[in-house]
Amino acid sequence: MEELLYEGKAKQLFQTEDPNILRVKYKDDATAFNGEKKARLTGKGELNNQIAAWFFQFLKDKGVPNHFIRMISPTEQLVKKVAIIPLEVVVRNIVAGSLAKRLGLEEGTSLRQPVVEFYYKNDDLGDPLINQDHIAVLELASEEQLHEMKTIALQVNELIRGQMDRLGITLVDFKLEFGIDAEGRVLLADEISPDTCRFWDQRTKERLDKDRFRRDLGQVIEAYEEILSRLGGKQGV
Repeated sequence: MEELLYEGKAKQLFQTEDPNILRVKYKDDATAFNGEKKARLTGKGELNNQIAAWFFQFLKDKGVPNHFIRMISPTEQLVKKVAIIPLEVVVRNIVAGSLAKRLGLEEGTSLRQPVVEFYYKNDDLGDPLINQDHIAVLELASEEQLHEMKTIALQVNELIRGQMDRLGITLVDFKLEFGIDAEGRVLLADEISPDTCRFWDQRTKERLDKDRFRRDLGQVIEAYEEILSRLGGKQGV
């Protein structure tokens, strides 16, 4: 029986027979506000697994190093085992969410250039926004790793933003996580899905992401299904 290594808000990670490969199982659980708001949405795990697999394969084909190996079931995928760097890297193209509150800017305002932010992955502290000096003092990542993470994050932004634009969707902002593999390489990890990205329909401005759950807008699953559909995916495949 495979050992459960970790269970988070939206995923379970299991050790496989290969010490360098993990099995990820996406759950139907939905959470917001650092776990304060919770619900179970049937089909969410399947949708996020397939959307994340699509994005990781798309990025791998474009030369972006990541942990994805392959999807093995509607809710599961195999990934390379990495030691997660305790940082969330957020890239913002348009003002939304906490940025609007912090800077007093109107939500929906386009930014002159992508803004990259770092958050300390610590649930007890509420994942606070930190800068490069904080990262150095806390020894969360080396200067070289941080530079590589930021470079990859901006590359991911350019690639996904362009792809979604062609599908009539605006990439507002997104969160990435990175890990170090057995060879010491920095790899894109975790997931890329409507749970970790803000997607707005370009014509209607409809939100097609987790904000539908955060803000009680309803039709969360339908929004995720729309993302998968526009990517050319099909549930259960």
